[in-house]
Amino acid sequence: MATEQMTDDQSLIAGAEGAAGAESHSEHPTPLLYFKVAMTLVVLTILEVVLFLIDALSYGIIPIIAILSISKFVLVGMFYMHLRYDHKLFYTLFATGLILSVSVVFAVIGLFSWFDV
Repeated sequence: MATEQMTDDQSLIAGAEGAAGAESHSEHPTPLLYFKVAMTLVVLTILEVVLFLIDALSYGIIPIIAILSISKFVLVGMFYMHLRYDHKLFYTLFATGLILSVSVVFAVIGLFSWFDV
């Protein structure tokens, strides 16, 4: 009975992997690539901290920090969440949710900025 259950579970997993694309795991990143991505994230974080300490940038720091943060977010999503190597459906679902959430944030900011709520 347990062997049959294991076989059923394995077939479900194999079916899910097949639906996600069999080629998705053939080009899995190497540990060296993970290390390079990690070091890139460290450098971007250090750059953010250094830029934050520069008083001359004033409000000009906001778009710079936003771009650096988005870059880090994309790197984490692509490599550590494996969106680069998975089926395009997963990437599309993730990107749609991200765009929706950013839109809601800007809508709320606009609501409280332009209207006396």
